[in-house]
Parts: sequence; structure tokens; C-alpha cells
Amino acid sequence: MSTKNRDELDHAVNRRRFLGVAAGTTAAAIAGTAGAAGATAQPRGAGHGRPAVPRGNLGIQLYTLRDQIGTAGFAKVFDALERYGYDQVEYAGYTQGNGPLTLPQLRRLARDHGLRGIGSHVAYHVGDPAGYSFATSLEQVLDDAEALDLPYVGTWDGPFRYGTTVDGVRRASAEFNAYGAAAHRRGLRFYQHNHGNEFGFCSDDPTVRIYDLMLAETDPDLVFMEMDIYWAYTGVHRFSVRPDGTPAPFDPLDYVTAAPRRFPLFHVKDGEHDAASQDGYHMTDVGDGDIDYQRFIGTVTGGRYRKYHNWLVERDDAVNPDTNPAGSLSTARRSATHLHHLRA
Repeated sequence: MSTKNRDELDHAVNRRRFLGVAAGTTAAAIAGTAGAAGATAQPRGAGHGRPAVPRGNLGIQLYTLRDQIGTAGFAKVFDALERYGYDQVEYAGYTQGNGPLTLPQLRRLARDHGLRGIGSHVAYHVGDPAGYSFATSLEQVLDDAEALDLPYVGTWDGPFRYGTTVDGVRRASAEFNAYGAAAHRRGLRFYQHNHGNEFGFCSDDPTVRIYDLMLAETDPDLVFMEMDIYWAYTGVHRFSVRPDGTPAPFDPLDYVTAAPRRFPLFHVKDGEHDAASQDGYHMTDVGDGDIDYQRFIGTVTGGRYRKYHNWLVERDDAVNPDTNPAGSLSTARRSATHLHHLRA
């Protein structure tokens, strides 16, 4: 396994361990110091014009705040998110570290803080130690999404269960279609969240980009996409040339403008260019990096589907004190501030 594939596998495993031993800022930080920590400069892209992110469409993937949920619990986290001006939350597990909580209780708790559950990340086929995944627990996954009144339920896993050949990606895509059909029957929508490797090429046909094949093989009425914008741009860095050396440039934004209703959800994650990184970037809070979100979000929300798209802050390493010493709550606050001020 390559270093890059191992890194992405580690990322997926960390999601499955979403609420293990929590580290980072304590519950006291939520109640007091987090709101004041780290002064925020005037965001880039601020100024005249309408808000780039429509009111009601700003959310956060709770994986970003897994340390806080693991220590202080959902109530304290939701209180902070309400103060920061978030409208939505995307779940990455339904348990907390400070006592059990039923799904109806969790739904009410979010509602009481002015938050709507927009979606949830669930394993595609491996699952947590209890085997919770689309492949092993489909009806339970859908039951849970219904209990939380989620319009979307999806997976962070790529279409790699059967390898990276054309046939392997087609087999995985067929399973995504089946999950999408099952979700549709329950009034839900299934979605897939990308990392970087989806923009690579099939191992037995380097003329075929995996993401393109997955889009072509899945039913657009049943399988929707949550584009992680940061990971898509790492794909540009890594896969703009085919294995045989021929150019294969692409712009992630073009996928969205070509099929805007296919992409109801986005992960808004920023990164600075980094020549030492295989990805070409390292993660930052939204607004501190080099991804042109004024262009990206402004283009998407400038069309007829302005209120259709949902913008969810995420930073995978927000709990890592080495790469993010200000902590995950600071990431949530500073990213929301930037996006609230962004104009298009």
C-alpha cells in the first residue's frame, strides 16, 4: 500500500473511531474561552454584494469537533455552534463521551439550538466494531436517519471495495445505486463524499478517471455527491497528468456547474499550497488558505439553485494540537466568521 493510500485509510479509520478517547480543549473552553480565542482578521472576500452562502445553508461536519463531543457532549457543542451562527450539522456518529443520548433526544437538542441535521456519514462496507455500515446494517442506518429527520444520509468511503479497475468501480457504483434506491423509498437521499483518490485513474484503463466513471455508473436520481472541495483540489494537484504522461487537466467546479442538482452538499475545507506535501496543500481554517472560495461558492450560488446547496465546514486535523494549536472550536468559529462575511 502506498503512503498516500495508507494516509487516506487512516483518515477513514479515524472516522470509524469518531468518539474514542477524546483529546484537546476541555468542556470549560466551550463554556468560556472558545468564543474569545484567536482574533479574526477581516475575511478575504468580504465587502459589498450579497452573501455567498445563503442564510440557512451554513453547516459543519461534526467530525471536526469530535474531541469536544467526546468530552463535553452534544449540548455544549450545539450551544457553541448556535453562537457561531451555524444552521446545520452533519453527523459522524451519534454517541457522546458524557453519557448516553437517544436519537429523539439528539434531534430535539439540535432543534432547540436552531440547528437542523442535514446528513450523516456512515461507513460503506467496513463499519465500526459493531459492523454499522450500509453494507451490513442498511435498514438500521436508514431508521436512524429517519429518527433524526435527516434529508440525506451518505458515506465518506470511495468506490474502492472491489479495487480500482473499471469493473471494480462499476460493482461499487451498482451498490451505491442500491443504497440510493433504498433511501429513496424511505424519503431520504443517499450521497457519496470524495477524498483525493477518486480523481485518479482506473488501474486497468488509465484513460478513465474513477470519479467520472462513478458519476456515469450511478443514477443521478438516486446517488448524490457531497464534494469535499479541499480533497478535490488535491486531486487536481495529483491527477492532472495520466500515468502515461499525457495531460488530463480538470477543474472541480466544472463538475458542479455541469450538474448542479447532483451536488446538494459540500465540505468547505481550506488549504495552503505546500510543496512538501504529496497532496499539494496542508489544511487550514476556512479563509486562511489558498482555495478561492469566493469564486467557487459565488459561482455555485449565483445560479437558479442558490438555496439548494449546503456548505458544511470541515477540518480533518482540527483536533491535532501540532497542526491546529488553537483547537477545534476555534476552527468552527473562525471558519463560520469567514463564510458569513464572504460576498459574491
